[in-house]
Amino acid sequence: MLCIISPYTNPYFNLAAEEYLLKSFQEDLFLLYRNRPSIVVGKHQNTLAEINLPFVQENEILVARRITGGGTVFHDLGNLNFAFFTSGKEGELVDYKRATTPIVEALKKMGLEVRLGKHNELLLKGLKISGTASHVFKQRVLHHGTLLFSSEMGKLSAALKSDKERFTDRAVKSVRSRVTNISDHLKESVDVEIFQERILAHMLQNYKDARPYQLGRTDIAEIKALRDSKYSTWEWNFGYSPKYQFCGSISFKGGSLELHMNVVKGVIKELKIVGDFTSLRDIVLLEQELVGIIHDPETIRNKLSGVDVSNYIRGLENEELLMGMF
Repeated sequence: MLCIISPYTNPYFNLAAEEYLLKSFQEDLFLLYRNRPSIVVGKHQNTLAEINLPFVQENEILVARRITGGGTVFHDLGNLNFAFFTSGKEGELVDYKRATTPIVEALKKMGLEVRLGKHNELLLKGLKISGTASHVFKQRVLHHGTLLFSSEMGKLSAALKSDKERFTDRAVKSVRSRVTNISDHLKESVDVEIFQERILAHMLQNYKDARPYQLGRTDIAEIKALRDSKYSTWEWNFGYSPKYQFCGSISFKGGSLELHMNVVKGVIKELKIVGDFTSLRDIVLLEQELVGIIHDPETIRNKLSGVDVSNYIRGLENEELLMGMF
């Protein structure tokens, strides 16, 4: 087993690394990495329905999508991510107990009794410290998970606080759980770097043929190419979301209104604005301005830069309309 520590804290790089390692290597692999503050959604989720967009933008939190299913998680430098890449027989590849056992054993060495929960999460004293997910590619499987060590819980909670009722879709929904940091349960005070070293040491000492491996120039070049072509793109992180309907409401000095949108592959296909307001021009013309563009704040802001919304809806500012669309 090759044991790797990623030299980067960019979520787009590290998620691309997981796909590259899964598809380009035949050996068993173990990967550890940390990310700068970011939200990582599951492959089949509606990104906008899972995140607190204003908070994410204000705090410059990156938003990324992974290739595994499951729910949305918050990453920061106090969170350690692990990934196992193994080969096997079709139908026998996905095994969360087998994949998490090395982590459970490593934590037991540190004096922590951890167990696998019914949603394949790791629990410490009944509180969640890790969410896990998997992805099968041919005869290989990726099992990966988070390890909350010293994450900023306030940011975690705020970043994932969203108003899902505005969205109607068939996307996978996240299940919120009570969480805790591992560091709060250790008898000694250690930082996340030391914790990472101990997890790695456990793998090297206890697993046959386990040895360190550093990503080479070719590896890094391939991963960066995948990062740039897929993992850092709006099309993957937002546009890949399943089609959805959005209903937003706005109260403003001139009245109130509702916006109803149908969005497919991130593109606004239909928009209807209704409510109690004075319309100075045909509202259909404003709706048509916004149909056919992506459901993205900056794109919509740019589109509205040449439009005075108050000419259509008396008393409504451009920015108020924009905020009501998310």
